[in-house]
Amino acid sequence: MLPSVLQPSATDHVPVLADEVRQLLAIEPGETVVDATFGAGGHAALLAADLRGEGRLIAIDRDPSARAYFDRFRKQTGVQGRFLRGDFSIVLEQLADNGARADAILFDLGVSSMQIDRPERGFSYAADAPLDMRMDPSADYSARELVNEGSERELTRIFRQYGEERYAKQIARAIARRRREQPFERTGELVETIKNAIPAPARFGDGHPAKRVFQALRIAVNDELTALEDALPAAVELLNPGGRLAVISFHSLEDRIVKRFLRDQEHGCTCPPDFPVCVCGQEPVLRATPRRAIRPSSRETASNPRAASARLRAAVKV
Repeated sequence: MLPSVLQPSATDHVPVLADEVRQLLAIEPGETVVDATFGAGGHAALLAADLRGEGRLIAIDRDPSARAYFDRFRKQTGVQGRFLRGDFSIVLEQLADNGARADAILFDLGVSSMQIDRPERGFSYAADAPLDMRMDPSADYSARELVNEGSERELTRIFRQYGEERYAKQIARAIARRRREQPFERTGELVETIKNAIPAPARFGDGHPAKRVFQALRIAVNDELTALEDALPAAVELLNPGGRLAVISFHSLEDRIVKRFLRDQEHGCTCPPDFPVCVCGQEPVLRATPRRAIRPSSRETASNPRAASARLRAAVKV
């Protein structure tokens, strides 16, 4: 029987902001494209079409199940390509150190549909499953360890900082109380604890009551923000002059990191504002295109609700 990874769900190939990404990256035949978050290959299929059989595509993903999608993608598109498994910050840095260069790089941040639609991965609060949330299943640290071993103070910080959870302290306290009796093993146990920890009216507010906590745990378990901060400079180093960078984020913290990075790279000079002339000699590296984040249309969010929080920022290397 074929592995389940080769039996994609209806949402596996619904790339967010697809037309906008395609327009901003403006792929030409013969170029080298890097999809730093390959997933199920939704965006890659569109970018490969613009290569028109010339050039190559490098796919990066820390999830080993993405390799099966890549093999199918390469067979269907005929594109010359490589699949590199690992954290995109590490892989991009290694590529740049080895002298590789790219003309376009795409990041589609956050959890992929192929992960969230598989309950056994533990990313979803909508199904009872082992408490996991590792994007790389071989990693040592999972949500189970964090929930059962993290201090109450640490959990409060994580829920507040990464999930912007209003009831972070109450939820962390309830988790600490419950795990003293029995450790958490499944997502359903955590969801129930979260629901019982917050005021009754909040359980019926904006979205699922466990949404923000699950997001925060996922970000912490996979160290997503640190990886992004390390990956952006490596991506710029990898780009050829005139190369394009596009980043889709789904969380305000991610978008803030991308926005600040693009602004700093576009500004160049790091001298204090009261200096009459520049003495640091640093030149602008990127030019944002456009300056504001692009959001999905109402039509896209109606057909694909997961696109609602997406923000796309792009730049060209000068």
